[in-house]
Amino acid sequence: MAQDNRRSRVVTEGPRRTPNRAMLRAVGFGDDDFQRPIVGIANAHSTITPCNMGIGALAARAEQAVRQAGGMPQTFGTITISDGISMGTPGMKYSLVSREVIADAIETVVNGQSLDGILATGGCDKNMPGAMIALARLNVPGIFVYGGTIKPGHYKGQDLTIVSAFEAVGQHGAGNLSDEDLQGVERNACPGAGSCGGMFTANTMSSAFEAMGMSLPGSSTQAAEDPEKGDSAARSAEVLVEAIHANRRPRDILTREAFENALAVVMAIGGSTNAVLHLLAIAHAAEVPLDIDDVERIRRKVPVLCDLKPSGRYVTTQFHAVGGTPQVMKMLLNAGLMHGECLTITGATLAETLAEIPDAPSPDQEIIRPLERPLYPHGHLAILKGNLATEGAVAKITGLKRTAIAGPARCFDSEEACLDAILDGQIQAGDILVIRYEGPRGGPGMREMLAPTAAIIGAGLGDSVGLITDGRFSGGTYGMVVGHVAPEAATGGTIALVRDGDTIEIDAGENRLTLQVDEAELEHRRAAWEPPVPRFDRGVLAKYSRIVGSASRGAVTDDFT
Repeated sequence: MAQDNRRSRVVTEGPRRTPNRAMLRAVGFGDDDFQRPIVGIANAHSTITPCNMGIGALAARAEQAVRQAGGMPQTFGTITISDGISMGTPGMKYSLVSREVIADAIETVVNGQSLDGILATGGCDKNMPGAMIALARLNVPGIFVYGGTIKPGHYKGQDLTIVSAFEAVGQHGAGNLSDEDLQGVERNACPGAGSCGGMFTANTMSSAFEAMGMSLPGSSTQAAEDPEKGDSAARSAEVLVEAIHANRRPRDILTREAFENALAVVMAIGGSTNAVLHLLAIAHAAEVPLDIDDVERIRRKVPVLCDLKPSGRYVTTQFHAVGGTPQVMKMLLNAGLMHGECLTITGATLAETLAEIPDAPSPDQEIIRPLERPLYPHGHLAILKGNLATEGAVAKITGLKRTAIAGPARCFDSEEACLDAILDGQIQAGDILVIRYEGPRGGPGMREMLAPTAAIIGAGLGDSVGLITDGRFSGGTYGMVVGHVAPEAATGGTIALVRDGDTIEIDAGENRLTLQVDEAELEHRRAAWEPPVPRFDRGVLAKYSRIVGSASRGAVTDDFT
């Protein structure tokens, strides 16, 4: 990890930063340029996914702005995995792994090339936490630039997101959607560049980063294809150069209070369950004390204010039009639910940043509710514990008619086996589906379960079937679902001991996840259990499965304590 005292030279040691100035001359440095801060631009551009296809233009705007602000930009690439494309396939095993690859890659370049600052870009889900983990580790001046959200698709008068396509498959499988309409939804769900358009993981994390002060005000919900997104990228570069000269670093900003601000915003906007995993991992990188119980503490204080997809009605571009994340933050700040004294990357405090934001949203809209009339009185990401999850699990409880269910277990040792059962009509109301050996180590990679959860919704079982897993859920998931169950099955967690027909109780109101089997029987099963043979013995998945930690601590790969 980079040490702070190694970063005190910033500009004054420019002429001595490298013995090989000749190579820098080859990429465009002149004599005067060696006196300027060298600013890395981590360019996550890719045509693999619409989430990242607009980032190249943003990186180019940032590069130009860095140069005009007196810095020397040095652009390098980072990777992405499209969660939406890999969803429901073995490729999803690489999604969470890519978070670590991105973080490691940015750390490697910044430290390996002795860069003075870093502007990190990202669009798809793991780009954001991967970049922020790197910024927190490095602790050189840094800023995050979000690629922006996609605009909604349209079909037969309905706004569409990528989740619409997954749910359409479930509706079609249940006989409730024609072939023509299935194709119509699929062809129109994603109209252009940008990240998935509801308050799914990408938009959740961009909003969290704005709340933490690591990206510019108002930038988290801008559309990828709108001109203001490019302008924001250029302004971000200018602010970064200012931060380098002021020696303003991520750990000055990423305090415990900043993480509490992020959690408050995630609750208020109805954000993704993945925010829990990622914020714990970023806090670990920043060496900030934060644990899963802090999530529950914040949840109990902060109401859900925003009626956003997947469980609500509106998309992120509509949220942006009525004030977006800054409006929500101002309301929470006025209610004493955010720390206004927190520093932001601009050098202003959060309270100073929000000074000109109206105290309340327009009464002519229903997307952001007033505090006295919230969508839900408490946050939607509940932490459940019990003999099935002694380290904790995460339940998303927005949009539910009830928050408790008990029923017989239906056990599946992979996502594919569960999805096949749903599409074959084998699941009945009252069942509790158990998808295991899909955790960080067992999967490996902790796959997201949008395919089975969307199929459940599409089949009309969303309010009558429960699902628990040691894997994750997509930001587009909703329903009576519990993920991140820890300890996971592959490490001998109780979820590995469940048998078909066992009664499982999910009670989000009481924060309880219970297998109703007596302890003596569980001990008998535990004694007979054998750890599975690792699914991979070569390559990145094999390495990941051997070093990744528990989901309850962020599923990080560098916790060797």
